[in-house]
Amino acid sequence: MSAVTSPSSPRFGPSSGDLFAFDGAEELSQAWRDGLTPDPALTVSEWADRHRVLSPRASAEPGRYRSDRTPYMRAIIDALSPTHPARRIVVMKSAQVGFTEGGNNWIGYVIHHAPGPMLAVQPTVELAKRFSRQRIDPLVNESPALRERVKPARSRDAGNTVLSKEFPAGLLVITGANSAVGLRSMPARYLFLDEVDAYPPSADEEGDPVALAEARTRTFSWRSKVLLGSTPTIHGLSRIEREYEASDQRRYFVPCPYCREMQWLKFERLRWDKGKPESSHYECESCDCRIEEHHKTAMLEAGEWRPTAEAQDPGTIGFHVSALYSPVGWLSWENIARLWEVATTYDAKRSFTNSVLGETWVEVGEAPDWQRLYERRESWQIGVVPSGALFLTAGADVQKDRIEVDVWAWGRGLESWLVDHIVVEGGPEHAGTWEELGRLLDRTWPHVHGTRVAIAKLAIDTGYEAPAVYSWARRAGFAQVAPIKGVEGFNRAAPVIGPTYVDVSEGGKKLRRGARLWTIAVATFKSETYRYLRLAAPTDEEIEAGARHPAGYVHLPHGPEAEWVKQLVAEQLVTVKTKRGFTRLEWQKLRERNEALDCRVYARAAAWIAGADRWTDAMWLDLENQIGPADAGERDQATVATTNSEPVAGVIRRRPERHTRRVFRSSYLT
Repeated sequence: MSAVTSPSSPRFGPSSGDLFAFDGAEELSQAWRDGLTPDPALTVSEWADRHRVLSPRASAEPGRYRSDRTPYMRAIIDALSPTHPARRIVVMKSAQVGFTEGGNNWIGYVIHHAPGPMLAVQPTVELAKRFSRQRIDPLVNESPALRERVKPARSRDAGNTVLSKEFPAGLLVITGANSAVGLRSMPARYLFLDEVDAYPPSADEEGDPVALAEARTRTFSWRSKVLLGSTPTIHGLSRIEREYEASDQRRYFVPCPYCREMQWLKFERLRWDKGKPESSHYECESCDCRIEEHHKTAMLEAGEWRPTAEAQDPGTIGFHVSALYSPVGWLSWENIARLWEVATTYDAKRSFTNSVLGETWVEVGEAPDWQRLYERRESWQIGVVPSGALFLTAGADVQKDRIEVDVWAWGRGLESWLVDHIVVEGGPEHAGTWEELGRLLDRTWPHVHGTRVAIAKLAIDTGYEAPAVYSWARRAGFAQVAPIKGVEGFNRAAPVIGPTYVDVSEGGKKLRRGARLWTIAVATFKSETYRYLRLAAPTDEEIEAGARHPAGYVHLPHGPEAEWVKQLVAEQLVTVKTKRGFTRLEWQKLRERNEALDCRVYARAAAWIAGADRWTDAMWLDLENQIGPADAGERDQATVATTNSEPVAGVIRRRPERHTRRVFRSSYLT
């Protein structure tokens, strides 16, 4: 765009008077003319090509920024220019597509070219500080146009701190979505919401952080710009998916190098020979021609964004981009094929779907058929620890008139076996109830390899009569007992968090030797349990050929009644609508009683607390060596120990045990 006034106009030359008739007049005249010349009206991508310099600290390709390296990003960041009509820009994306640098280009553009108050939000305050040091500081320091506008932090009154950057006519504030104070800090004309799917459900219990942040832009109305970007997470819970589906859902269409048919890239069209990712190529959906990786550069340059839906809000536009578009030299089609081939576990496939394809992961929450589970019970008897099991955990569910306890055995890959189901009669107000529960901690179960195994960790729910649970846990000792509190929701930093010390002195100081509480994400463990229950066992022929049960497989013995199996699958994952119109996933009961499922979740949390999810192969091998090899005679004796037991309402009542065998207590589980 041409300038309003040409700096070469004679009106401003030395001949226009004696104003410049002294030494240095020409230089001053030029400076004056430059000051009267307005900045050119650049788009964000044009500004980045002209002024942005990538730092070796923050980029694998340092030097001048080139928008032609990621052509699909041009339209996204140019929509952030003041002249573009869109007010909200939504980007659902994978990793390795250049989105972060695109967002940084916008920040640089605002500082240099369109100053105003700007708020950048990361998932947490800690991540906000890291973003400032690792992204914003290099952005400013490596680009001369920005360095002269943002004073160094060491200046006495620079207005430059880790989370606040002042510049002429503007201010950049960086905060975390977990800080309601940070989200309320100021009105903002520009709002950059990064990785919104990692935001907590509520900021300091004051509401949705996205809604709180967007409220900051109302002062500027139609002049504001909001960028929401994220790698998606779980279908039905993903914020960025919800925002993208409400937009016009743009896809980047590229031409086939042979038939010129425009199409957006889909993972289903990526082809390669099994076991040979190096043979990967893309197959045109129109002519079926083989498109090689080296064609990608020209295809991206000739591509264009096209809406595929009608936006609910005309001021919102949405973009989806996967790693299939990643430029040559970043994440190649060969690497994508290789990542898919090694993604054999549930977590690996979910990570691939989210971070490589930029798509949400669909949780399958339908309850498995209880009758099928009941019929697949195996020949070994309840009360015996089978071969392959290496340690025991228990989950205890406190009820008004009883405590239900399930004991589970765990092996490599979190393969599990139900070892015992026990009901301790009496409510939590009776001392005898807790005495009987305490005796379980000293009890051992026979292993088919000849040893006897004790409970490594017992997790007990504090949802009912928490003070009584804490009191018993203090007496029993926290080395073996873990009081737990369940929380709903899938957006948790970890499936288990803690311990938190809940006992305090009279002055309010937490007591390190007092009760400690673990917080567990019950929704996550229920989803895992259902996924494991759906795994298919190998056939007899496959077992004879050396096949093993898949990791996570759940073994059920003879002994539990149909009622217990029904309780194990008593809930279902459903999508519900909140009062504000948002959708979320939650577990709902299909039947009244669900103690078996709860106890399973608590026992699984106990295994996590014991460290099983983090053990190395060497540690598992050491556990196997400590258990020892199976002995046929010992295995028969262990089986006989439970054959004479009588099942009463699904509960095995046993004769007093004679502790004549070695008791196994691994050093990993203390």
